Amino acid sequence: MAKVMVLGAGSFGTALALLCHRCGHEVTVWSHREEEANRLREEREQKKLLPGVKLPQQIAFTASLQQAGQQDLLILAVPSFAVRQTARQLCPLLQSNQIVVCVAKGLEQESFHDFSTVLSQEIPQCANVVLSGPSHAEEVSREEATTVVASSKDKEAARKVQDWLMNPSFRVYVNDDLIGVELGGALKNIIAVAAGIADGLGLGDNAKAALMTRGITEIARLGVAMGGHQETFAGLSGIGDLIVTCTSMHSRNRRFGIKIGQGVPAQQALEEVGMVVEGYSCTAVARELAHQLGVDMPITEQTYQVLYCNKPADQAMRDLMGRPKRNESENIWVV
Repeated sequence: MAKVMVLGAGSFGTALALLCHRCGHEVTVWSHREEEANRLREEREQKKLLPGVKLPQQIAFTASLQQAGQQDLLILAVPSFAVRQTARQLCPLLQSNQIVVCVAKGLEQESFHDFSTVLSQEIPQCANVVLSGPSHAEEVSREEATTVVASSKDKEAARKVQDWLMNPSFRVYVNDDLIGVELGGALKNIIAVAAGIADGLGLGDNAKAALMTRGITEIARLGVAMGGHQETFAGLSGIGDLIVTCTSMHSRNRRFGIKIGQGVPAQQALEEVGMVVEGYSCTAVARELAHQLGVDMPITEQTYQVLYCNKPADQAMRDLMGRPKRNESENIWVV
């Protein structure tokens, strides 16, 4: 049995707390809001985000980080914009024998860093592991079969996370390609927004299939340019996560895109979704990285134009369809 602290009491943090409890670990969930920690402790249910999923009495809730130094494993399940701040708060409390797992899927907006880099900067004494793959909280919390991948520069740390989190309904692979695993998880959110826009416009299955297929191509193109391995993008953190995020109504990125396709302004759509939409900020970061590296990412570019420049969504789709003729295999994996 390990001692586990989950930082973040949102839908995925709550689902991972349940997973860790089912794996036989001693679990504490931290919320930065004391009133939320108190409410979850009393009600034993995340009513807004995971209604009907009961939280066992053995799971503790706190708004204090003082217990962080006593844990074997710390899971950062906070939104991407809060990863650095939370890691900075943790640093003075942690020892070198502790492992920090990050499940946020995105890129830091200010620095363009992936989150393993952020954690290495802010908590250099601890091994950090990224957990990614198709894993909607709604299904994890209800013990529906889920498969993910753990990656780290520290292979032993990744294997420990694999050992600690695997159970009959949650399978964990390891993958040494940390860059590819992180980028697949982050960039698929952009394509999910685009797929949602297509749904909102009333386009059919053909259009969504094309967006997903060409989307993973441009994800891999940027990923390889940044040092990832092309085969990683055909795995769980690439095409696996892309499929579930583009097709499921659990996907907040897809739901956001649907609203955009229906003509709702971006800021209003963000408010209506009511949850963090990582694909919104990631679109701007990925577009800038693509420009810096000379990588062609037409879906990302058109999504950016719709979200940030008020381009009509139907015009963006027409512009994608009207691009110059090409060979399908031309420059698939290279800059």
